[in-house]
Amino acid sequence: QVQLVESGGGLVQPGESLRLSCTGSGIDWDWFSIVWIRQAPGKEREGISCIDRSAAGTLYSDSVKGRFTISRDNGKNTVYLQMDSLKPEDTAVYRCVVDVPFSQCRPFRQVLGSKIADEFWGQGTQVTVSV
Repeated sequence: QVQLVESGGGLVQPGESLRLSCTGSGIDWDWFSIVWIRQAPGKEREGISCIDRSAAGTLYSDSVKGRFTISRDNGKNTVYLQMDSLKPEDTAVYRCVVDVPFSQCRPFRQVLGSKIADEFWGQGTQVTVSV
């Protein structure tokens, strides 16, 4: 049984930082790229970051590039998203998702357009950036 659990969300002020974690079980973690997706109220899902299975390749959306850093520890089956210089527009539910195995990070539109089974999605963690 595959399970992904995100943690680390919370309420912060603009300019502050958070680190999200995505921990998986029931899966060969180091086979897969992991993608962070966020969705703000009333908005479409947005792919914001990806890390490939060996952490050799990463991908960021323009909206977070230079502020967010993705990393992974395959020994702990965990992917991290360090979020610095947070802005109110970063407010969203953040979810991690397991992408295709043995592949480099795919373009976010491909990931979002794929029918990835629910079991490969985390439940999400809320990030709220507000004064």
